[in-house]
Amino acid sequence: MTTTLTLDNLGLMRGGRLLLSGLSLTLESGAVLSLEGPNGAGKTSLLRAIAGFLPPAAGSITLENGSAIFRDGEERGSRIGWLGHHDGIKPQLTVVEQASFWAHLYGTDDARVAAALARFGLAALADAPGQLLSAGQRRRLAFARLLLSVRPLWLLDEPLSALDEAGRGQAAGAIAAHAAAGGIVIAATHEPLGVTCQNLILRKAMAA
Repeated sequence: MTTTLTLDNLGLMRGGRLLLSGLSLTLESGAVLSLEGPNGAGKTSLLRAIAGFLPPAAGSITLENGSAIFRDGEERGSRIGWLGHHDGIKPQLTVVEQASFWAHLYGTDDARVAAALARFGLAALADAPGQLLSAGQRRRLAFARLLLSVRPLWLLDEPLSALDEAGRGQAAGAIAAHAAAGGIVIAATHEPLGVTCQNLILRKAMAA
């Protein structure tokens, strides 16, 4: 299924301050975009706008997924997998219980749970409660949730934070595989993603 994301003359405001203006781009199935730039340049705000959390001050955001077209933020969000700074992991639930919950939430086959955990080296921790996981293990579990969401557009905010070398390799592999399967990935990052990608550098100078 072909996916296309279009930003047309997009402008963003936050806290009464202009963050971005006149931003236009189109991403097709298979695209990976790295958002780069200093803190305060609008990287996270752009992700939030695409997800539907932040209304544009100007312009439009359109997600086409197959024959369906989504312009409203709430509707668009149903096709988006989000990985932010807060992982949403429950301390009292085990790794496999959390993954099973996400699978049911997203309408995903339970058979995918074991595969998602194995993909991120979490199979041996299946019965460990969330409160015992390290920051890197929590990050890998958040990536496993993305796999279970089966959504075409991934929005990632500093996806490599807290990951060791092995975890970064697993994350890069998942990003590359998602793009190869026809998905789109946009990541706000201060470091290389480890995959072939396009780069968009946001600068504070863009904000008046």
